[in-house]
Order: sequence, then structure tokens, then C-alpha cells
Amino acid sequence: MLYKRNPQLNKNGELIHLLSTEGLSRDILTHILDTATQFVSVSDRDVKKVPLLRGKSVFNLFFENSTRTRTTFEIAAKRLSADVFNLDIARSSASKGETLLDTVANLSAMAADIFVVRHSESGAPYLIAQHVAPHVHVINAGDGRHAHPTQGLLDAYTIRHFKKDFSNLRVAIVGDVLHSRVARSDIHAFTTLGCAEVRVVGPRTLIPSDLSQLGVKVFHDLDEGIRDCDVVIALRLQNERMNGALLPSSQEYFKNFGLTTSRLQAAKPDAIVMHPGPINRGVEIESAVVDGPQSVILNQVTFGIAVRMAVMSIVAGNDA
Repeated sequence: MLYKRNPQLNKNGELIHLLSTEGLSRDILTHILDTATQFVSVSDRDVKKVPLLRGKSVFNLFFENSTRTRTTFEIAAKRLSADVFNLDIARSSASKGETLLDTVANLSAMAADIFVVRHSESGAPYLIAQHVAPHVHVINAGDGRHAHPTQGLLDAYTIRHFKKDFSNLRVAIVGDVLHSRVARSDIHAFTTLGCAEVRVVGPRTLIPSDLSQLGVKVFHDLDEGIRDCDVVIALRLQNERMNGALLPSSQEYFKNFGLTTSRLQAAKPDAIVMHPGPINRGVEIESAVVDGPQSVILNQVTFGIAVRMAVMSIVAGNDA
């Protein structure tokens, strides 16, 4: 069989697209996190800009809604001094019957340098990456159930910031893993970075049957699943992706898998609590935990800007 290189890397092994955390080496992931550290302080400056992407054009192509992710990508690009264009694709070209690749071809003709793509279909960013010019870069902002790599990276950054070292950590990912692209990106990133143990916790109907192949431990009891964990990540119930009744009700879910202050006591006393957002208070997590001392959810948002700055600056510095 012929060797097929990772489509995210050029022939020198440098990152040119970010499509998934899967298949990226620990060195590449660490380089992104280290680069992000340099950008965290930009938010504290009077002038919140660096000139690394001056003259570059970043197109946010969101075929699926996401205010939080699009906004943080826009802020990140502007802080790198790029020109940013937000396109409401769902209401424009795609709704008129234009194909995905025709849309990208037309935008490429407008001198695009980076495409940030969110799409409901898994694999759409990969397809775009295969058809852009060598100097154009694609960043996956979430595709179907497949991947959300910058969320996985900002989660890893947050964990490293508060826990310093991955090697002795137990991390529990709780909730709707079946529909979560975040969970998959987290699992690949955390295992590659050397977490001692990654757990997934949730009802049987929301846990894929093949997850153990990814090197994680599966639990169907919340107290057991988060016991002695250093990090607990609660996932949103993605009702919009569910076909059929996978749960009796959101109230029943909260009763069995909702993260409360009392149930959090099963984790380590210094455990941190994370959530990729948007949060459904009283469904996957109670307000007392969201706003409590162990929550680092708002830190995730802040660090997300620095991580996205790091990714854009790195890929823009490499050609295919």
C-alpha cells in the first residue's frame, strides 16, 4: 500500500491546515499550545494587535450557526491584523443551489488566504482543503459529528494552564458523546499529549460502541465515572442531532448525569470543571457548578482566542 501523508501537513511535516486533532503528533500539538501562550497576553495590551497576518484575508464560512466560535475566530484574526470577512453562507450561495466547491472557488478568486469552515456534514473541510491553492489554508471550525479541533486544543490548553502536566491526569468527558465532535477532538488531543487516563461517561444510548478502541474507559454511572478525576468536562445535550428518543427527558438526564456540587465531590477536591458551551443550565450542569470556584469555563473562552490566533499564525507561515 502506498504511504498517504496526513492532509494537514506539507511534505516537511509542517501544519498547513487544521482539520482534526487526530493524526497530529505530540510535538505539533505542543507547538500550538506553546504558541498560544505567547498570545494570551495580547488581550491585556492597550493595543490588542500583532502584525503577523497583516495583508492576509480570512473568510469565515459558517454553513452552520455558531455565534461563539465565529466570534472568537473573528477576534483572533483581527488581533493578528488580518482582514476578516464573515459570510452568512446558509442564506446566500448555498441556499441558491451553488455547490460547496463552487462557493470556495469564487471566494478564492477574491484572494482568500485562510478559510475557517463550519459545516453540518462531516468531511466538508477536508474536501475544501483538497481543492484550494497551495498558499490557501483551511481550519475546521466543526464538521458534523466528526471534529472540532480548535475546541480540543483550547480544552487542552486550559487543562495545561491549570494542571501544568498531562502525565498524571484523569480526565472525564460527561454526556452526549455520541453526537459530540468536541469529545472526539478532546480524546485525540488528550491521549496524544499523554493523559494518564481519559474517561467517557454517559447513558448507553449516548456513548458510541467503538470508543474503547480510542484508548478511553467507558462508564455509565456518573459518580463512578468522575471518581478521583482531575478534570471534568460536561457536554451539551445536542437535541438537534438526535434522531428518535434517545433519552426519556432532559429532567431524567439531569437526575442521572447532571453535574451538581454534591456529585462533583466524587472528583478530586481540586478538580476543574469545563464545558465547551453553549451551556444548558439545569440539564447537563447546575448553575452552582457553572458559577462555582472549580469552574474554568470562562477561561476556556479567553484561551480559545489565543489558541485560534496560534493556529492561524502557524498555518499561514507554511505553504503546501
